[in-house]
Amino acid sequence: MQAKWIRRRLPVFILTFFLILFVDFQLRANNRPKLSALRAPLPAAALHLRDNRQSPTRAGGAPEPLPDSSIQSSRDTRGSNGHPVTRQRLRLRLRREDTYIAVKTTGKFHKTRLALLLQTWISRTKEHTFIFTDMKDEDLSSQGYNTVVTGCQSDHSQQALSCKMSAEYDGFMASDKSWFCHVDDDNYVNPEALLSVLSAFPQGEDIYVGKPSLDRPITGHELLDNNTTREVHFWFATGGAGFCLSRPLAEKMSPWASGTRFEQTSAIIRLPDDCTVGFIVEKRLGISMVHCPLFHSHLENLLLINHRSIPYQLTLSYGMFENKMNSIEVKGSFSKEDDPSRFKTVHCLLYPFTSWCP
Repeated sequence: MQAKWIRRRLPVFILTFFLILFVDFQLRANNRPKLSALRAPLPAAALHLRDNRQSPTRAGGAPEPLPDSSIQSSRDTRGSNGHPVTRQRLRLRLRREDTYIAVKTTGKFHKTRLALLLQTWISRTKEHTFIFTDMKDEDLSSQGYNTVVTGCQSDHSQQALSCKMSAEYDGFMASDKSWFCHVDDDNYVNPEALLSVLSAFPQGEDIYVGKPSLDRPITGHELLDNNTTREVHFWFATGGAGFCLSRPLAEKMSPWASGTRFEQTSAIIRLPDDCTVGFIVEKRLGISMVHCPLFHSHLENLLLINHRSIPYQLTLSYGMFENKMNSIEVKGSFSKEDDPSRFKTVHCLLYPFTSWCP
């Protein structure tokens, strides 16, 4: 009798057991983090971008999140069939070739700083990265890199820096690119994250995005025609972290930035190149800078960057601070002696199938 009861109940027990296993498997699969989700850059709405364009005079106001690509203007455009077509439907995601990445360097760093960039991120963006330097380099030219010899001085003076920025601006304006992005030769650029963030902005609008090195607007003294000066206050994105300009905004900057005018404007406020960009955008055009915390320079404590957030950062940097190397803290196959900047380690984290990655 007991054996008969067991035979009747056994299929039910087996079915229940397999149902439990199936449900458990589904729950584990749904909760398992996906690699694409971990690697994908954060949407702009989650970046805590600070956009003061609605109230330029309120520079010290509370941060306001920039709408991401799913939030569009209510203005409509008529399509070929006469029906309204929203800007969201008209927008196309940016491609890598839509960006013009200008790298500022100097001859003495070609074999060190620049060589590191060529090995890492520039290897992914070679066609639309342009190297601005003060010295001819046959090795760079023979390898097909976009190299621009500026004829500017090789020092770090205001005049030399403004000369190179002027060349970068003119180079971009002569191209058909949609975005101009400036970085230094001690920056690592995350091209996928950069493209994602730039795509989140309304295309065709005036955008100046970067990270200030100060916690307040800089104070400058503009030289006037009567040989007097007036005090001016404005935000600027530090060139050491990198910044980007949309083409519509760059075109509006032309009266103060094209040709020799950029250097002339820099002389008027007696400030370096990155400050001059901020002055033109905020004071001449009345357009406020968008503050983005994902750009980084050697002027900040890079140890504070969480290694889990690396795939979302737009730029990284490195340098000496108080006789110690200031670089991001990230573990990998390269030791700090072999990779003091940590750029190789970061690159292998983002692109693990690179041929030279361990």
